[in-house]
Amino acid sequence: MPTVEVFAEIGCPFTHLGLRRFVERRAESRRTDVRIRVRAWPLELVNGEALDPHLVDEEIAELRAQVAPDLFRGFDPSRFPASSLGAMALAHAAYAKDLALGEAVSLAIRDRLFEQGDDVADPVVLASLATEFGVAYDPAATTGVTADYEEGVARGVVGSPHFFTPAGSFFCPTLEITRVDDRLHIKTDPAGFDRFVDSCLGE
Repeated sequence: MPTVEVFAEIGCPFTHLGLRRFVERRAESRRTDVRIRVRAWPLELVNGEALDPHLVDEEIAELRAQVAPDLFRGFDPSRFPASSLGAMALAHAAYAKDLALGEAVSLAIRDRLFEQGDDVADPVVLASLATEFGVAYDPAATTGVTADYEEGVARGVVGSPHFFTPAGSFFCPTLEITRVDDRLHIKTDPAGFDRFVDSCLGE
């Protein structure tokens, strides 16, 4: 089964948008044979501290205003996870069981965070996801998460999301992001996204 790898942080809103747009294009192309393997890129390890929910809230406000009014409708910065490691451990356990299951769990975790406003570091939220998808996991078993992070460093991951396809690597191919006068400016990158999709789906 063709697989697209992406190293990503669960709390990264740009990843949520990129994955959603890719899944939509995949469905339009009827290429359900192509799966996404979301690898862990925990920014709390990359940067030595967890993401700032106020910064994420700013990014989401600009994403909704400028490119994605259909997404992030339930996001609640007061319920932003203090750590993403437990959720990544759940996704890793799902991938160990089945590629399609791992993709489904990775997408569902982000949906719970960005669309339903849940704290995906909350053990109750993670337990409900594990039950929903039939995944047995230990939230403290983060060896696989650390291994993904170390592999990402070795492969030159520059940020979240960083995709690897048979044709090469693509960092955040859905968007062009700049900061001018202390404000984020975000716009879609149709040409870049098409190149990325073509490398995944062979369109």
